[in-house]
Amino acid sequence: MTRRLIILGLGILSCFDLAAQELEYYLQQAELHNPQIQAFELQYKAASEKVNEVNAVSDTEFRFGYFVSEPETRTGAQIFRVTVRQMIPWFGTISARENYAATLADAEYVEYVVAKRKLGLSVAQAYYRLNSIRSKQKVLKENIELLQTYQRLALTSLEVGNASAVDVLRLQIRQNEVEQLHQILEEEYLAERSRLNNILNRDQNTILTAEDKMIIPGEVEVTEPSDNGLMLNPELLRFDKIYESVVQSELLNKKEAGPNIGFGVDFVAVEERPDMDFSDNGKDILMPMVSLSVPIFSKKYNSRTIQNELKLKEIQAQKDQKLNILKTMLAEAQANKNSARIEFATQSKNLNQAKAAQKILLKSYETGTIDFNDVLDIQELQLKFETNQIDSTERYFIQSAIINYLTS
Repeated sequence: MTRRLIILGLGILSCFDLAAQELEYYLQQAELHNPQIQAFELQYKAASEKVNEVNAVSDTEFRFGYFVSEPETRTGAQIFRVTVRQMIPWFGTISARENYAATLADAEYVEYVVAKRKLGLSVAQAYYRLNSIRSKQKVLKENIELLQTYQRLALTSLEVGNASAVDVLRLQIRQNEVEQLHQILEEEYLAERSRLNNILNRDQNTILTAEDKMIIPGEVEVTEPSDNGLMLNPELLRFDKIYESVVQSELLNKKEAGPNIGFGVDFVAVEERPDMDFSDNGKDILMPMVSLSVPIFSKKYNSRTIQNELKLKEIQAQKDQKLNILKTMLAEAQANKNSARIEFATQSKNLNQAKAAQKILLKSYETGTIDFNDVLDIQELQLKFETNQIDSTERYFIQSAIINYLTS
């Protein structure tokens, strides 16, 4: 049980760098209420109970026979016969069954852990997407306010003849486009909120809290996770457990190829002979019995051995293939994470330059030389850089979650 708790701790507690207390809360709620996790937990409990089932021996056999035509013997007529027999498997067979059932339960437990880790990854991804949408909405709202400020400036310039009605209309059109984007993002937010609430198994309209904005951590020299961390991933441990179950299956097969021993007793009721008087007259018959069931034709057991050998090779090949897939996923996640950091830094520089250009345009308004075409260009660039920044941040955290899922 200690080993199992360690596996679960690696899978859940260290699976994510929690960006906020809200995310930690959602992870806990998902583990408690998600129907899929509950189903996996029940499967594991059922597999664990299987150990108690295989611990039992075969059913005791009772036979009763009544002599319609009573056979006569020297001591009297036989009336009925009662037979009790119990077959017992060869020594060590029951222990082999228990070990096999236990390895199957361990395999189910790893499936349970994998499901919880995948659930946690889904919760984190949905949470980061929600944060991203909310951050974009905040940026759009700020841009709408900025465009409204520009519109007031354009109206003032129009009055003094330094701007045209076309400039005002362009600003209004741009403002309408930004408001449209804001409304579309609201629909995306509702859809993503519904997705996360469904994962948490609660009403899809439940209000969710999220941070206004996520920030990529500062540039820190951090050792990238190695492929060795992948070996602790439950998706690979699953194959180890299945491999062990096949090994135990073969040990059980060898035990079942041995003989079965039967113990029993046969009781025959005898009626007294009325015409005779002797010491054993009417004496009942009690006969202890021992039987031996020998599998002379062992072809099926040999076939099982060959099947198990092939299964072991198949499982090893599947594990190697899964390891290659996980390595590829890790390399891609690391590359995407680093790319997101680079993109974030570039967008930050561009954004600072766009804001500097914006200040220059506003100062030029004082001299009456403002060009509202430049205003729209800078506003569009600023919005682009800010949204790209948010996308880079979202991608950074999602890729971090994937890396932790793979290596923690």
